Amino acid sequence: MRHENIQDRRVKGVGEWLVQTEEFRRWCGLGGEGGGDDSVLFCYGDPGVGKTFIRYQGLFMGDRREIVLTGCHDSSLVVDRLRESRELNTIVTCFYFDFTTRKEISVTDILGSLLKQIIRGMEIVPEEISRGLREHKDSVCGGYTQQLVGIVQILQLITSSQPTFICIDALDECAGVQLARVLESLKQILDKSPRTRIFLTGRPHIRAEIEGHLSGRVASVSVGPSKDDFITYIRARLANDKSPNSMDECLREDILNTLGNTSET
Repeated sequence: MRHENIQDRRVKGVGEWLVQTEEFRRWCGLGGEGGGDDSVLFCYGDPGVGKTFIRYQGLFMGDRREIVLTGCHDSSLVVDRLRESRELNTIVTCFYFDFTTRKEISVTDILGSLLKQIIRGMEIVPEEISRGLREHKDSVCGGYTQQLVGIVQILQLITSSQPTFICIDALDECAGVQLARVLESLKQILDKSPRTRIFLTGRPHIRAEIEGHLSGRVASVSVGPSKDDFITYIRARLANDKSPNSMDECLREDILNTLGNTSET
């Protein structure tokens, strides 16, 4: 539901530069074989630069800080692009953090959500996976530690047999010690699943911790809206203006030129 909500508000064409980068192409396997190196792609940026999706809240002339961008469109764009181009039997799963509920989210919630998406997306659950689910049933239904161990083991089983993309957005919203647990769990999955790819977004301050836990596997890309992104978004908003007679073409071009120039500064 969170993904669909972001998807509905995303402007077509904004952020396409990301999927054309060498880092992205290498990460998703377009630039050669994957494996250990670059199996994790971390897109980082300050709050509101577009890591989930790009959306204008308001436009005020004179101060570029008042051109407000919220969220970060890259995660939803990447998830959709992977789903559109995925090969048969390739798994694509995602999780979006929300700062309003971060204290309520545990590692088992996150990984459990990913596991449920994978199982629900299968037309037929292979026998070896069904057998694994039965074998780990007691641990998944046990206490917190047992649950986490069981979920990780099932994810290892599934991802080791099928190419898998795991996308986690706004990882910096993961509260305190939970971040280390998430990263350690992802490391355990990667250790058993060389064809698994993990896409992460977050603020720059968690970059060192990500690289520390996933050493040797991480490629990083700085995220920020380009001038073309600004212009594409503004054109889309102007095209949907509910008062088309309130401005002529000259005014439209003036708005595009002024805000486009502001974005460069």
